[in-house]
Amino acid sequence: VQLQAFGGGLVQAGGSLRLSCAASAASASIVSIDSMGWFRQAPGKQSDLVAIVSTGGNTDYDDSAKGRFTISRDNAKNTVYLQMSRLKPEDTHVYYCYADGVTLATNLGAVRVGPYWGKGTQVTVSS
Repeated sequence: VQLQAFGGGLVQAGGSLRLSCAASAASASIVSIDSMGWFRQAPGKQSDLVAIVSTGGNTDYDDSAKGRFTISRDNAKNTVYLQMSRLKPEDTHVYYCYADGVTLATNLGAVRVGPYWGKGTQVTVSS
């Protein structure tokens, strides 16, 4: 399973960015993904959960993201989005897409795999 993230960049404080991440599988079909989300990591620090969304749309956010970030997903496209608003310099991190509980249809039947992380996309917020 591969996760490809898009949408990072440089923005001024108070601005907005939208991240997206699409999951794909090279030799199987993705049937469903239990949870998708975003982590972020600053240099030399551990990664922290930003937001996560289940197949049914239940969401959870880090306290720093509540009220400013909105996570959503398109199950048909196996894609998760993170709309970030009122960005602050402390939001500057590499953001990693995440997927877990991935059900694949293979020639051997259905298999459930995960978790997976994408390569990350840099978000830089200038003051």
